[in-house]
Amino acid sequence: MELVEESPYRFRIDRRDPMRVPGVVFASEALLPDVGADRSLEQVAAVATLPGIVDASFAMPDVHLGYGFPIGGVAATDVAAGGVVSPGGVGFDISCGVRLLAADLDLAGLRPRLEAVMDGLGGATPRGAGRGAVWHVTGRSDLDGVLREGSRYAVQRGFGVGRDLERCEDHGALDDADPGAVSPRAVERGATQVGSLGSGNHFLEVQSVAEVYDHDVATTFGLWPGQVCVMIHCGSRGLGHQICTDYVRRMEKAMRRYDIQVPDRQLACAPVESPEGHDYLGAMAAAANYARANRQLLTHVARVVFRRVTGGNLDLVYDVSHNQAKIESHGVDGERRTLCVHRKGATRALPPGHPDLPADLCDVGQPVLIPGSMGTASYVLAGVPGAPAFASTCHGAGRVQSRKQAVRAERGQDPHRQLAARDVAVRGASRRGLAEEMPAAYKDISAVVEATEGAGLCRKVARLMPIGVVKG
Repeated sequence: MELVEESPYRFRIDRRDPMRVPGVVFASEALLPDVGADRSLEQVAAVATLPGIVDASFAMPDVHLGYGFPIGGVAATDVAAGGVVSPGGVGFDISCGVRLLAADLDLAGLRPRLEAVMDGLGGATPRGAGRGAVWHVTGRSDLDGVLREGSRYAVQRGFGVGRDLERCEDHGALDDADPGAVSPRAVERGATQVGSLGSGNHFLEVQSVAEVYDHDVATTFGLWPGQVCVMIHCGSRGLGHQICTDYVRRMEKAMRRYDIQVPDRQLACAPVESPEGHDYLGAMAAAANYARANRQLLTHVARVVFRRVTGGNLDLVYDVSHNQAKIESHGVDGERRTLCVHRKGATRALPPGHPDLPADLCDVGQPVLIPGSMGTASYVLAGVPGAPAFASTCHGAGRVQSRKQAVRAERGQDPHRQLAARDVAVRGASRRGLAEEMPAAYKDISAVVEATEGAGLCRKVARLMPIGVVKG
């Protein structure tokens, strides 16, 4: 795969048949995938063949191999020009995302009670691959409420406050959700998991604000040096996974009818304005609302524990998803077009003045939340004017080792002890689960953030360091 360096932190993959647009990779040389071990750049080129794609097939600094699209991939298709939607461009964990909560106490105030807080969070947070949830929905009507209204429904039922919705992407829910487009099997899988963390790279982490780069913006976000925070990373659990599975199969069968050919069956797609495209977007929105309600319920758990142990409160800084396809208006070739923007392992980074921002954030831009690997820093950034890639940015550090490779590399080591040496308290993870997520399995988060800022995707506001983590 030949890359042309256009500028620092920006590389181009030239268009060649059957690509419709070039590929663009935002990264430093050190962050570029090893083409011998990681096929993600081939996936960037494959995404560029999708019908209706405009501008470029983009890859973020955390890019690595995914299903169909690379993780860290962004692509937009022109709806009016036969643009398609691809479930592989969203992923299996639909609307997986990150939520940051800010406490009203500092690290010195938490230290004497840290073990009690971690014990409380560990005991109250359902996690792992099995069943268990904060909220046991009583029937299909309850679950439909979650699928239609997301965080709004959870807040209505007493699991949060009105301000939470103001600081949540889309005010807590996508309005075009269609529970009727969700299969019975997906409903069955989701019914017992509302308010659960899951496993893999999902976590609930207690952090502190170690460094502030822009004090004015940090103050607007509600952050200050030394402050304790809680970051939650989870998604739509089995419900979202099943929806992706269902619609990949359906679209694979439908492509022949629309005369669509793709280089990889994992890119199965259908026109946005087709019955298959319409149904998928409705089901995807329902899963996105489920994921937002899920994080809202875990927020409730964290608040209960903090209030009981510390007497303090947790305010929502922001909640943003990184696995979605959204219908948005963007300028392309000098005109506004309605686009279906796929962000797979990538998140929105809205600039100051964007109409989708809450009023109190309009002057500074959207909070962008980029977690690091377990035991390393996470970053808060802000959207900037004129950013490329449809106001998108990366979502994390990005893997460099598969889970099997990571476990093999940690053989003979004690991940609990290694994290304790970093002064990070751990609750609830198996040795294998920790080994899969150790820092060596990921890119250097500071280098990823440097490339993100250098590429003009967003700008740094604060750096957070972990104190304790709850894992599945």
